Amino acid sequence: MTTVTAPPPGKRRRREIGRAPQDTRGNWSTYLALTAVLALSAFPLYWMFVIATSTDEAVSQTPPSVVPGNQLLTNLREVFTMQDVYFTASLINSFIVASVVTVSTLFFCSLAGFAFAKLRFKGRDPLMFVVILTLTVPNQLGVVALYILMGKLGWNGTLLAVIAPFLVSAFGVFYMRQFILNSVPDELVESARMDGALTLRIYWSIVVPAIRPALAVLGLLTFVATWNEFQWPLITLNGTEFPTSMVALSDLASGNYVIYRRVLAGAFMATIPLLVLLVLGGRQIVRGIMEGAVKS
Repeated sequence: MTTVTAPPPGKRRRREIGRAPQDTRGNWSTYLALTAVLALSAFPLYWMFVIATSTDEAVSQTPPSVVPGNQLLTNLREVFTMQDVYFTASLINSFIVASVVTVSTLFFCSLAGFAFAKLRFKGRDPLMFVVILTLTVPNQLGVVALYILMGKLGWNGTLLAVIAPFLVSAFGVFYMRQFILNSVPDELVESARMDGALTLRIYWSIVVPAIRPALAVLGLLTFVATWNEFQWPLITLNGTEFPTSMVALSDLASGNYVIYRRVLAGAFMATIPLLVLLVLGGRQIVRGIMEGAVKS
């Protein structure tokens, strides 16, 4: 009777390492499903563009036309020249608000996330629990108190009332903490501290370069959420000459008769900055999502 002996662990490991990687390419059904999902996701944007380039007759016809028209410039000219809408100013205001809030969120959330992840101080875990607990509270519950506070500060009707409440987010703090825990080794922080580096120096020279992908993801989410914010700007900026793009779109859609080609032409212009941001930072954003998935 012959006995079969197993190869030594070293040879087995070398054999496994040298094994050719499996083909992970999908079959035709995978590409078909992805194409269907992409088409369904892109169709609202395409339909918005179709209505934005059409006339009133083309919008109201049955069945509706699915081919873009040639009235985009005419519709955009009407949107930008309408009185009491201030659409040009609304785009500028939205860009200012979204940019300031995004930069502030990235700085404060990454700094707080670094403190919660790598620093030792009394009450750290209870404070982190409170931060996470605030995620369960709807923003609508604090609208009245926030409006009263902004009124006491004299900020209602100005961009400060839209910027100040969103300079830092609980989600951003939690997200940065989790990413820093997995991306920055404790030994690296301790060695920098032994070399005489101060806390802010460690944060700027070691932590920030390591979390750039996460900053890209958080920056995109914050910019898009701030740009699309509607409820609070409508409350505090209603009737002023400093609306944001979403408030201006609501003004376009108000009235007894809604001209949909104007509304969707304005929506098309308000969507372009988000599409440009996605194209410019798409690779960094995907990298940040994938790194977070692998490290978790």
